[in-house]
Amino acid sequence: MKTAAMLEAYPAQITLDRGLLTRAIETITACAQACTACADACLGEEMVADLRACITSDLDCADVCGATARVLSRRTGSDVDVARAQLEACVAACRACGDECERHAGMHEHCRVCAEACRECEAACRDLLAAIA
Repeated sequence: MKTAAMLEAYPAQITLDRGLLTRAIETITACAQACTACADACLGEEMVADLRACITSDLDCADVCGATARVLSRRTGSDVDVARAQLEACVAACRACGDECERHAGMHEHCRVCAEACRECEAACRDLLAAIA
């Protein structure tokens, strides 16, 4: 990804730790992709009706992650309260999706991979939250 290069090229001063910010944006983006792919993979499963909650959780998490990555990527005049609220929403969505995917991880590898991505994303968001608190 070009996240670090973009943050380094930023004309204004970024008050957040660039390493934590880079890690968060990249991890959040990867989680959005994993959740989108997991939802699609769930739709391809024979027992798709049993995966409705998982699909919904995947799609919710992907949407929240996408919005969070975009908010964090905009540093000019950024509002720390908005960033904090968005990160908290991302933590909640990742926790819920990770929990749901873990329920299916024994049967579906895509759910195991997604749960792992959600846990990594949750941790990256928590780390960045701690830095801006």
